Amino acid sequence: MSAYTYEGVLATSQRVNWKIDDIIGGDKRLDFGRPFLPEALAGVRKLDYLSPSEQRTLNQIRGLGYLVMFGLVEEYILPFVLDHARPRLGADDYRTRALIQFAGEEAKHIQLFKRFRDEFDAGFGHHCEVIGPPEAVAAKILGYSPLAVALLTLHIEWFVQAHYLDSVRDDGDVDPQFKSLLKHHWMEEAQHTKLDTLIVEELAAVSTPGEIHRAVEEYLEIGAFIDGGMQQQVKMDIDSFEQATGRRLTAEERERFTEAQLKALRWTFIGSGITHPQFLATVGKLGPGLREKLEAVGPAFC
Repeated sequence: MSAYTYEGVLATSQRVNWKIDDIIGGDKRLDFGRPFLPEALAGVRKLDYLSPSEQRTLNQIRGLGYLVMFGLVEEYILPFVLDHARPRLGADDYRTRALIQFAGEEAKHIQLFKRFRDEFDAGFGHHCEVIGPPEAVAAKILGYSPLAVALLTLHIEWFVQAHYLDSVRDDGDVDPQFKSLLKHHWMEEAQHTKLDTLIVEELAAVSTPGEIHRAVEEYLEIGAFIDGGMQQQVKMDIDSFEQATGRRLTAEERERFTEAQLKALRWTFIGSGITHPQFLATVGKLGPGLREKLEAVGPAFC
């Protein structure tokens, strides 16, 4: 079992709480003269046939997709957390308050990313398509067992930590406003990793070994579903790039674009989560062979 407690997480969450209007709007504008994502996540420099300005445009398209993806998954996390809290509302006041705050922060993030999308569209000058709709994605994911959904959520929360700490925080090239959005998102998600760990432990405690093994298999099935979405997103990004730059890629250029960007997307949303040491440590406590199963799958997305 982890050393996390609902009381401790609630206290920290209340200290780091922020308001949307404090970090977006007014004079807090995106700088479209700078990249939005660090290269470790964007993977645009491998496309050396693109000019620096074209690479920056693609980086910004990826930045949009990055934040919209969070808005997409938080559409399922919000009802999932509320459903997990509801059956035991009177059992532990700290648990109830921490989970309700968790849900409130996810709702705030959804609203933040919608505000970002509006500002992006206004400043970028071209509409970029992204996978969805959110309701359909949420319905698909929530169709799996609660433990499988909890594992996916923990996977997401841990890669948020890794992305910000390992790539974003110390990158001096990315737009400060975009970095600020990622920083404030990370500040609250840092507490969500602890809550998600507690949720996984609670669900596993009332599951049989067979149910736990099935949940891990379902988690991998959801990963395959997300991977299919990444393949669709690459095609949308090609269209968005061509529209924004007026450049038509050749067949060879499209093939290289697809290969490089699919690799980057797979690492960003799947590989960096499934291989995260803290995530693997939690899975390893659920039963024999489960961590090893994920360790065998992870390299395909790295």
